[in-house]
Amino acid sequence: MNADRIDYDDEPSRPTRARFVLALWLCGLSAVLYLDRICMSQASVPIQEELGLNKTQMSYVLMAFSLAYGLCEVPTGRMGDRFGSRSVLTRIVIWWSIFTGLTGACSGLLTLMIVRFLFGAGEAGALPNAARVIARWYPVHERGRVQGLMLAAAQFGAVLAPVGAGFLIECLGWKWSFGVFGLVGVVWAIGFWWWFRDDPAEHSGVNAAELAVIHADLPPRTLEPGPVPWARVFSNRGILVLGLIMILGAFYTYFFYSWFSNYLRDARGMSNMRAGALVSIVLAGSAVGMLFGGWLADQIPKWSSNPIDARRYLGVVCYLVASGSLFLGIRCDDSMALAVLWGVSFCSMHITLPNWWSVAIPQCGRHVGALFGLMNGVGVIGAMASQLFAGVFADLREKAGYSGRERWDPMFDVYCIGLVLSAVAWWCYRYRPLEPEITSIPAGESA
Repeated sequence: MNADRIDYDDEPSRPTRARFVLALWLCGLSAVLYLDRICMSQASVPIQEELGLNKTQMSYVLMAFSLAYGLCEVPTGRMGDRFGSRSVLTRIVIWWSIFTGLTGACSGLLTLMIVRFLFGAGEAGALPNAARVIARWYPVHERGRVQGLMLAAAQFGAVLAPVGAGFLIECLGWKWSFGVFGLVGVVWAIGFWWWFRDDPAEHSGVNAAELAVIHADLPPRTLEPGPVPWARVFSNRGILVLGLIMILGAFYTYFFYSWFSNYLRDARGMSNMRAGALVSIVLAGSAVGMLFGGWLADQIPKWSSNPIDARRYLGVVCYLVASGSLFLGIRCDDSMALAVLWGVSFCSMHITLPNWWSVAIPQCGRHVGALFGLMNGVGVIGAMASQLFAGVFADLREKAGYSGRERWDPMFDVYCIGLVLSAVAWWCYRYRPLEPEITSIPAGESA
C-alpha cells in the first residue's frame, strides 16, 4: 500500500471522483495521439514539394507509420498487461513525441520513412493500454461514456490539427511545426506519470466508496493475466470478426487521416488553409459520432434484452448510412456540401466505435491489453492498403492523362464498397467467450 494512501476510517461515505479526473487524462492522451497523426497529413503537400516526392513515395512514408503501429500493438499491449499501463503509456507518449519532433529534421524519403516507422512503433499500444485502464478503473455501466468521451477527444485533436498545423506551417514552416506538436506529448507524459496508478486502490484520491463503485459490476482482475491462449484466439469467431471490422474501418478512415487535405488541394483547387478548415469540418463529424456513440453504448443494455444484437444492428445501419453519404458527397460540386455529407458519413461510422469497444473489452476476457492490441492492430492492414491505394491510384490516373477531380474521384466507389462490407461484418458478429470457465459477459451484455 502506498505511503500516501488515505485512511478510509476518516473518509466520508460519498465516493471520490478520481475516475472522472482520469477520464480527462485519457482524453488528453487520445487528443495528442491524433494531433500528432493528423499534422503529417496537413504537412504532406509542403513536404512533397520541398523534398521532391511524388504521391506513391509519400504513400511509403505514410505506410511506414502504419506498419510499425500494427507490428508493435500486441507486444506493447501485452507489456501493459504484465507491467502496468502507467509505465507503458508514459514510455509510449515520450517516444512518439520525440519522433514527432524529429520528423522536422528529415531531409529525404529514406529518413522520413525511418522516423515515421519509429513514430508508429512509439504510438503502438496507446489504445490497448487505455482500454486496460478503462477495464480497471470504471464499472461496466460507465465504460461506454468514458470510451465515447476519450474517442471524441481524439477526433477533437484531429479537428484542431489541420487548422493548427496549417497555421503553424504558414508561420514556422513544416519542419518547426513538428517540434511544437512533439512538445505537447512530453508535457502530458510527465503529468500522467505523476498522477496515475495502475490499481485504483493504490491511488491517494480514491476512497473506499469509489472503489465500491468501480468494482460494482465485476470483481477486480488479477494483475497477472497468465499466458494468452493463442490457439483459441485465432479460431474465435468473435475476435476474428471484430478484427475484420477494424481492418475495413481503417481502410476508410485513413484516407481522411492521410490524403484528404491533399485531395482538396489537388482535385478541388483549395489553399492549404481552406483545405484544413474543410478537413476539420469532416473530422468534427466523427467527434459528434463518438460522443453520441459513447452515450448510446451505455444506454443499449438498459433498452435491450440482447445488447450484443442491438450493437450489431447499430453497426449495420451506421455503416450503410456512412457509405450512402460518402457516395453522395463525392458527386457534389460545392465543396461545403461535400464536407457536410462526408461529415455525416464520418459521424455515422464513428457512432459504432464506442460500441465496438463495449463488445471488444469483454470479448478479450483477462487479456485486454494483448487482444485489444491484436484487434486494433490488424487495422494496419486496412490503413496501409488505403494509404498505398490512394497514392498509387492518383499517380496512375495522372499518367493516363487525367487531372483534377477526374484523377481522384473514381477511387471513392471503392471506399463505398468497403463501408458496405463493414456492415456485413457487423451482421456476422457473434459473441464467443474466449475462456468460458473464467470469463463472463458483464451484466446486461448477454449473447
